[in-house]
Amino acid sequence: MSALLSVRGLEAGYGLSQVLFGIDLDIHEGECVTILGRNGMGRTTTIGCIMGLLRPTGGEILIDGRAATGWPSYRVAKAGIGLVPEGRQVFPNLTVRENLVATAANRLGRRDPWTLERVYEFFPVLRERERNLGKTLSGGEQQMLAIGRALLTNPRLLILDEATEGLAPLLRAEIWACLRRLRDDGQSILVIDKNLAALTRIADRHYVLEKGRVVWSGSSAEILENPQAVREHLGV
Repeated sequence: MSALLSVRGLEAGYGLSQVLFGIDLDIHEGECVTILGRNGMGRTTTIGCIMGLLRPTGGEILIDGRAATGWPSYRVAKAGIGLVPEGRQVFPNLTVRENLVATAANRLGRRDPWTLERVYEFFPVLRERERNLGKTLSGGEQQMLAIGRALLTNPRLLILDEATEGLAPLLRAEIWACLRRLRDDGQSILVIDKNLAALTRIADRHYVLEKGRVVWSGSSAEILENPQAVREHLGV
């Protein structure tokens, strides 16, 4: 059975500056997988290539075994890949409700789709803020809004770039709890973040990047058995 998402030998960069040097990774249905690494190691560039926001210079991207390298972002979204971008990027002058319904769809005919009501049940604070403009929300509320917006596209794979960046500890804990609930419900997830302790509690497998290369990959159990193998690539 082919992976939901496969990346093989991915290379990419910006102008004359190469950032990725042969990235390989796989995500199967129902898995929670992370990409770990310090800033500037190629994590967001990898996501940009997967989402069609940056054209790779080498390698291939497969969705359900189909070649998807160089697809435009709208086609990636239609294939069931949803993104919660770094910095949240909610629409500042739209209300919470308008943000949520703007891109809502069930293109793949999910039997139990995410609906506005279901998102409000998942994130009750969004119901309370339904008429507030996006720019008036706190950072944590904006992150919940960005996750809810992505869920309303009914993605097969949910990608979160810097899932808890800039959030207070209590809000980080709330986001981790939400991701755990999604994982337990069978949602496939790819997440970028720096909180190794939280990630090992919710993720199945991990890829560690350093200077645009995968330098370690393995399960949460393997990290817990030998945390130094990963921490040496994550420190300043």
